[in-house]
Amino acid sequence: MNRVPVALQRRAGTFRPPTLQTLPVAVTANVAKIRARTRSTIMAVVKADGYGHGAVTVAKAAVAAGAGWLGTTSVAEASALRAARLAAPILTWLHPCGIDAGAAAAARVDIAVGSVDELGALVAQATSQAASRVRVHLHVDTGMSRGGCPRGQWDELIGLARRGQQAGRVRVVGVMGHLPLADRADPAANAPAVAAMHEARQAVRAAGLGSPLVHLAATSGTVTDPATHFGMVRVGAGLVGIDPSGTVEMRGASRLTAPIVHTTAAPAGTPVGYAGTYVTDRATHLSVLPVGYADGIPRECSPQAGVEIRGRRLPVVGRVSMDQIVIDTGAESFPAGTSATVFGPDGGATPTIQDWARWAGTIPHTIVTGIGPRVKRSTA
Repeated sequence: MNRVPVALQRRAGTFRPPTLQTLPVAVTANVAKIRARTRSTIMAVVKADGYGHGAVTVAKAAVAAGAGWLGTTSVAEASALRAARLAAPILTWLHPCGIDAGAAAAARVDIAVGSVDELGALVAQATSQAASRVRVHLHVDTGMSRGGCPRGQWDELIGLARRGQQAGRVRVVGVMGHLPLADRADPAANAPAVAAMHEARQAVRAAGLGSPLVHLAATSGTVTDPATHFGMVRVGAGLVGIDPSGTVEMRGASRLTAPIVHTTAAPAGTPVGYAGTYVTDRATHLSVLPVGYADGIPRECSPQAGVEIRGRRLPVVGRVSMDQIVIDTGAESFPAGTSATVFGPDGGATPTIQDWARWAGTIPHTIVTGIGPRVKRSTA
């Protein structure tokens, strides 16, 4: 059979490039599962570009499914959601480039502050004009020791917040913390953080700052421990099908596909890839996919790693290269252009992101957030 050379097929545009497809219907289903487990308001956290799935796409699907708030790492990320005409309240709490009080007020974005210095700088920036008043959530450390105001400085933080509010520069509308052990799915492990959150809420109320919205739980706490829910829960990984507690089956919200770009017949004893770490034990066929560790495929993965091609799970063999992986397809020779599914929510022969995490000795979050910019994005 005459075959068109690979280079000509590429020029002719007959190859579908490696593509990460986001599935909003899965986000909708995951929000419904969360809603069934809490009466609290749901914040859809879309940091890291919506856990690699596209922040705007995930945010729109989550809000349409009933999420009442959105969460981001910065005012810039929040402003991008506003530019996409998302009107839901937005909270940002990591501030990698600092806090721009004017930009936050203009974009109607709430700011979480986790230290006395951070709040002091924000109060100094803000003005007493009503339109420029910044809505603030006080971020207290409830046991994570990874951001948030330490317990010994709560009184100072709350006192500064009261003075800033009295001066008309900020308005305290929320109190937040984090659960350090929620992935254990054990309410007893969460109890110290829950107690600290109650204490912080009471201190804020006692200071005359009203009854702010309290939020502590992320995905794991939301699905395993109602005592952590308070007024709102922050769900990020759960939106895209990841439950770190491993207790609830959620729907994967993306599918990564790539075309075969090269196929060859290989006799028994053929070394594959750098250093020849894999050697064929029989006559077989080898196919190359144009994705590698520069595209987010974990370089270190177990021999169980595989992809789906035409309903079969076929193994990845040899080392993962920067731009390529090799698949052992056995007796079948697949033509260039044949689509392989690297991961997806389909079940059966199709690997999931959880499979890839297990093969790489990591967590599913790193799989979906690591897909590189060379991979085309699309929405189902």
